[in-house]
Amino acid sequence: MNENELWKIAEDYPFAGRKPKQADTVIRIGGVEFGAGHFAVIGGPCAVESESQIYEAAAAVKSAGASLLRGGVFKPRTSPYTYQGIGEKGIALLVAAGKSTGLPVVSEITAIEQIPWFAEVDLLQVGARNMQNFALLKALGQCKQPILLKRGLSATLQELLFSAEYILTGGNANVILCERGIRTYDTITRNTLDLAAIPLLKKLSHLPVIVDPSHGTGIRSLVLPMSLAAAAVGADGLMIEVHPHPEEALSDGEQSLTAEEFRQLIASVTRVRTVSGNGSGFANDQ
Repeated sequence: MNENELWKIAEDYPFAGRKPKQADTVIRIGGVEFGAGHFAVIGGPCAVESESQIYEAAAAVKSAGASLLRGGVFKPRTSPYTYQGIGEKGIALLVAAGKSTGLPVVSEITAIEQIPWFAEVDLLQVGARNMQNFALLKALGQCKQPILLKRGLSATLQELLFSAEYILTGGNANVILCERGIRTYDTITRNTLDLAAIPLLKKLSHLPVIVDPSHGTGIRSLVLPMSLAAAAVGADGLMIEVHPHPEEALSDGEQSLTAEEFRQLIASVTRVRTVSGNGSGFANDQ
């Protein structure tokens, strides 16, 4: 595919494409910015498990240099017998932990009726399984909060951008795209992290693009090298699972970093961004 063909594809997206808007969009969440050279790292556990756990996680990621705190409260899982999250009460715990550290918070929303419950959540995440939940996407187009839109399990980049269009056409211009790996024939890793998607999406769209190497690999030891690679190819941020005690995690402990590993990751990513010319720091650096 040549440059002209890519440009024609970009024309298919009147809101997300480069044709209507060539300048990079900057998404602001509190004092944090994504896009146009601004880089931010989201850190926190896969799931909010308890008050003590989320407060400990919040303090750890804040100390390490995270820009936002993540924590799932509704956990759509393949098996109905695995941990599903603590639900609505977890939102209050997450928001309180974020306020205690001064970090904006992000959590996954899975249904339209949940929207009022997420009023104090700063960034609403649409997970891979809901990327083509078009009713939900349309409803989120009416929301005031920015949306973090994850790529579906087997979605093409064009399908991801069309999903973004559903939100953007509703009037919500604040969408961050997230590459989190796709399902392929290889089963050694949880997913196959498609890092070529980053420069391609940034050529096709003005929207910020971040990478989730935790879900993209499912293996703790791969999170750091894939984070470095993501930073090198121009990602606008990272979303990393961090747990105070990964061995005790109720969800995704095998891919969660410890606080110290997360601290080392941020230091390493900063160096790579400096060397690659993509930037010298993070979005909330003063």
